[in-house]
Parts: sequence; structure tokens; C-alpha cells
Amino acid sequence: MDNQQKWVAFSTIVRREIRRFMRIWPQTLVPPVITMALYFVIFGKLIGSRIGEMSTLPYIQFVAPGLIMMSVITNSYSNVVSSFFGSKFQRNIEELLVSPTPNWIILAGYTVGGMCRGLGVGLIVTLLSLYFAQFSLHSVPVTIAIVLLTSLLFSLAGLINAIFAVSFDDISIIPTFVLTPLIYLGGVFYSIELLSGIWQSISLFNPILYMVNAFRYGMVGITDIDLLSSFAMVGLFSVILFFVALWLLEKGSRLRN
Repeated sequence: MDNQQKWVAFSTIVRREIRRFMRIWPQTLVPPVITMALYFVIFGKLIGSRIGEMSTLPYIQFVAPGLIMMSVITNSYSNVVSSFFGSKFQRNIEELLVSPTPNWIILAGYTVGGMCRGLGVGLIVTLLSLYFAQFSLHSVPVTIAIVLLTSLLFSLAGLINAIFAVSFDDISIIPTFVLTPLIYLGGVFYSIELLSGIWQSISLFNPILYMVNAFRYGMVGITDIDLLSSFAMVGLFSVILFFVALWLLEKGSRLRN
């Protein structure tokens, strides 16, 4: 395939992915926004007013970046895992794999499609958060860079989950038993400075902690984690997952019958 044909293949996959979740937007865009609105009301206004401040910030302002990042993570992941597994279940992924389309184009198309949904929901939640808290972005480059890397990372993770899944039940195991605990223990609702020494050390093994803190720094200028360490961690995981996903596509295991 020449470069123009590769671009056509890539853009076609991305457009299909965007149309897929936009066609059923009441199921893909509205529910996460309602969920985040409840978080803002309960944790921000009701509980937050009793907590007062967290790391010198009003609690609602502290927790808002974490909630935005939570929406980006969950929607980037869920879009790719459901879409790719649906293609695998219907056997049409086999047609794509035997076509002249390079596997890295397939990987990039699904990943960018997942990123579009994650970033779209994240933008809506960000606009929603302005009703509850006041923000003046501390660093636009940091904010944009970390949210792009995070959505990329979890889109790749969703695709790997879809490759290994053998039933629709399997695509909910990782989000339920791995992703959700990591999010809630990733500094979304609290500063790790509140934890004792050993629990702070254990928390440093949670990659989501680095994403949330880097994003919080970009929005409000505070972080519990060194910024360079955050980007190094997210970048390293993104590179690893990209090559793992590409290797799985090349191998074709669990994809071709």
C-alpha cells in the first residue's frame, strides 16, 4: 500500500469508530457525564464542604482534575475494548487482518477512535466542572500532553483486553477488578501525603497516580509526584503497550479461526 492508501485505511477506521459511538450518543456520552455530575455534587459540594481544603486547595478544586481524568481513562478504555471485541465476535476483524492494511494502521485507527471518545467525554466533563469550580490553567502544554498520553495508553490497554477476551463477560473483568481499584487508589479523591510511609510507597506502583497528579499540576499547579517521573511513567507504559498490541496483531492469536 502507498501512503495515500494507508491514510484512507486509517481515516476510514477512525471515522467508523467515531460514528459508532456518536450514533448511540445517549448510551456512550450521556451516562458518564451524569455519573461525573453526581461525583461533583456528592464529593465536591456535599462532602467537600465538610472536608474544607486538600493540599491548600478547596476540595472541589482538588478533586475536579481527578474526576476529569477518570472520565478520560474509562471511556478511552471501554470504547476500544467493546468495539474491537465486537469486530472479533462478528468475525469481520479477520477480513481486516488478511487485507493489505498494515497492522500498525489497524492499531492506530482503533486507538485514535478510542481517544476521540475519551477526549470528547473529558471535554464535556471539564465544561461541567466549571459550574462547580473555578479554574485557570496552570500549564496548557502539560495538561494537553498528559491527557493525550493517558487516553492513548488506555485505548491500547482496551485493545489488548479485547484480543484476549473470549466472551463479552471477559471485557468487564479488567475494568471491574483492576481498573476501578487503581482509579480509586490513584489520588483522585485524596493526596498521598495523607498516607503513612509504607502506603505512600505502595501507591507509587499505581500508574494512574502519575497521570492524575500530572493533570492536576497542569490545571491547578500542585502535584504529589515529580512531573518528569509522571511523563516518563506514562510514556514508558504507552510504548510497551503499543508494541505488545502490535505483536498480538501480528501473531493473530485469538483473532483468526
